[in-house]
Amino acid sequence: MSSLLKTSIEHAFLDQKALFEQKVVGHIPRTFLESYEPHPTHIEVISGIRRCGKSTLMRQIMNAYYPDAAYFNFEDARIFGFQVSDFQKLDDIIPRNTSAYFFDEIQNVEHWEVFVRQLHDRGKKVFVTGSNASLLSRELGTRLTGRHLKHDLLPFSYMEFLEYIHVDNTPEVYQDYLNNGGFPEYLDTRNTQVLQNLFKDILLRDIAVRHGIRNTHALMELALHLISNSGKETSYNSLRKMFDIGSTNTVSDYIAWMEDAWILFQLQRFGRSQKSRTASPRKVYGIDTGLVRANSVSFSKDTGRGLENAIFLHLKRSGYELYYFREQKECDFVVFENKKIRECIQVCHEVTDENLQRETSGLIEALNTFGLEEGSIITSHQKDKLTISDKTIHLIPAHEFCSA
Repeated sequence: MSSLLKTSIEHAFLDQKALFEQKVVGHIPRTFLESYEPHPTHIEVISGIRRCGKSTLMRQIMNAYYPDAAYFNFEDARIFGFQVSDFQKLDDIIPRNTSAYFFDEIQNVEHWEVFVRQLHDRGKKVFVTGSNASLLSRELGTRLTGRHLKHDLLPFSYMEFLEYIHVDNTPEVYQDYLNNGGFPEYLDTRNTQVLQNLFKDILLRDIAVRHGIRNTHALMELALHLISNSGKETSYNSLRKMFDIGSTNTVSDYIAWMEDAWILFQLQRFGRSQKSRTASPRKVYGIDTGLVRANSVSFSKDTGRGLENAIFLHLKRSGYELYYFREQKECDFVVFENKKIRECIQVCHEVTDENLQRETSGLIEALNTFGLEEGSIITSHQKDKLTISDKTIHLIPAHEFCSA
């Protein structure tokens, strides 16, 4: 049974509408929009971490394509307890001639897909956002299979960062991006507490409360350890022992829930079979270098690790299939496009005479494995070209690589 009055839902709807329609000041068009056109027949889903700009992207799509659309945010405190039965009241409130429906954080309502399917069957265009990847995917895979398109949104890329703060592309500016990341709200204030509160809210509210985790201390410590050690191989069993967590399955669940909430990504080791990839240790990378730095002392001291995390995110945004490579030696990233090898990439803050062999040996082994003649080492500032073991190695400054 519904516990919400229709008038309460209507007040929330009208207030949200007024706020949402206010002119966007200082917001840049996301790179996503450069090649975007709405799909005429599919529900479109925008998924990403909290505060990364999903609502702003919705507003930009609405302004460009659906000026008379309806908007509703399910995180409004005035509609706490909204249930699937309340959708009928919302449907009565929204004008029938509405061209499109934009729903923010809809995963908070159990069985939301029932109403979205009804709108779709009526020929309505629907957009939804959510900050939990698996909750969205689960419901999309029941009643909405084949009827939806999914778009993932991350915090600002380096190019978006340049446009947002109105600066030129230099190695020094890239270091600023590395330190501060791409959350718009944080870039406006540079108040570290914004990123610390975001991290805690996601862990405690979106993960611990939702999944009934009592040992929130272990959850927090595990999350901090993972994001502070990005790019390092780890196993569920070693983490179980380190944090005295009951079982490897529990560790696996914790990390999967962090991934669902977009705090981090797991990267598998390259293997010829899915079984070998699954059995190998994994690496973890944080969703945003600013978020990681704000919540980890050790991360900010390790420039190379932060750079590797940033390059991972750049490749992730580009939509490539990524693995790390390890046989005799290690290569940070092997990059596939349409199931074919595209490139092999190593990341190093600075290549010196002392570390040259270490940084190139794994890259060359990967190039030989995949039959490539050229590879890249992304650095903080160096630009060079080397020939080693008949392979061409390009040293590329990160600010150039991420703006190419």
